Amino acid sequence: MRSVLLIAPHNSYRIHAYIEAAGHLGIKLVVASQSEYSLVSAVADGIQINFSDDAVSLERILDADQQHHFKAIISSDDGGVRLAAKVAKALGLSANDSDSAELTRRKDMARERLKACGVPVPDFRTVDLLKPILQQIFDLAYPVVIKPLAMSGSKGVIRANDQQECVSALNRVEKIIQYVSNADERHKVLIESYIEGKEIAYEGLLHRGQLNLLTIFDKPDAMEGPFFEETYYVTPTRLSSKEQALATARVAETCKAYGLREGPVHAELRLQNDEAYIIEMASRTIGGDCADVLKFGLNIGLEELVLLQALGKPIETPALDNSVGVLMIPIPSQGVLRRVEGINRAKKVTYIIDIGISVREGYELVPLPEGSSYLGFIFAKAPTAKLVESALRQACSCLTILIAPSFKISNG
Repeated sequence: MRSVLLIAPHNSYRIHAYIEAAGHLGIKLVVASQSEYSLVSAVADGIQINFSDDAVSLERILDADQQHHFKAIISSDDGGVRLAAKVAKALGLSANDSDSAELTRRKDMARERLKACGVPVPDFRTVDLLKPILQQIFDLAYPVVIKPLAMSGSKGVIRANDQQECVSALNRVEKIIQYVSNADERHKVLIESYIEGKEIAYEGLLHRGQLNLLTIFDKPDAMEGPFFEETYYVTPTRLSSKEQALATARVAETCKAYGLREGPVHAELRLQNDEAYIIEMASRTIGGDCADVLKFGLNIGLEELVLLQALGKPIETPALDNSVGVLMIPIPSQGVLRRVEGINRAKKVTYIIDIGISVREGYELVPLPEGSSYLGFIFAKAPTAKLVESALRQACSCLTILIAPSFKISNG
């Protein structure tokens, strides 16, 4: 049986999906993570690594390879892409270069590379939080967006419309990143011009440098800030053929600029005045449980496509049979989740296929920008994208989220 190594944080949404996909394909999946006490047996019984120490992690994985003889290495999340690239290189397997993978994780480095390669980017700069702030932002043209250098899920991303808001946002982001292990990522942030326009998510697969479009998700809700919470994703896109071609060309240019050649690509773009701007691009699949709605051909899921390609067996991906969509249920406020009411009523809405609540009752909810997770997901499938969006909105309106205040006990 062929063995594939999955590098994933212990709390990744995608671990279970990859385990299921590997089972369907007759592949032995070994998980490398950082939680020997995980309730997920594949994580607890897998390879214990340290995401902050590539050298130690690489040594442990190479030792494990003596037993498993890995044929491919994949990463579920941004935090593992650099390590996955290093492991693949050490084992002589096809993969992206570790420096290329790092560009998909570090927003400042990515912007510098795209600018150097002539790919359109918004005006941007890096601000050092250890130096006087006003001297670094006095000439900014507003609005702007402040971003941590290496966080995902819109965590720490804040729009500012003037200097006062910018200083306030910087102070807030500084607290969010204060425990990051990397010094640059702990003390510096990226500031870039806010881009108006339609936002989309682009899902693709790279094989030997050739980009294959899987699908484009529309994001029907305007994402204008001050925080940038993802909500509705609907596909196939309702963009024009010209806009779709522009998005594909921009993603392909970005892959080339980064030096990416293999594996999944998830890109966020904004379209404005016949131009497409990369907001972010990751060398992984779409986050959360969103990939669950994507089934190609004979019920082949996204993770199965990734596994097959990693093993050197890419397959043609026919168009989706129906329109599908997902709502990432927002966290409305901070506090302790009491319960979510109306789930059964929401499930009865026409075209809704499933609803999953990810947070257990009694657990604390942390909204953006400090948080980065979702309350749960609503999935829909219908003959048209319009019907999908309507069903998701109707189902969401059925839900009542009851949250109790949370109280912090301070020492002294």
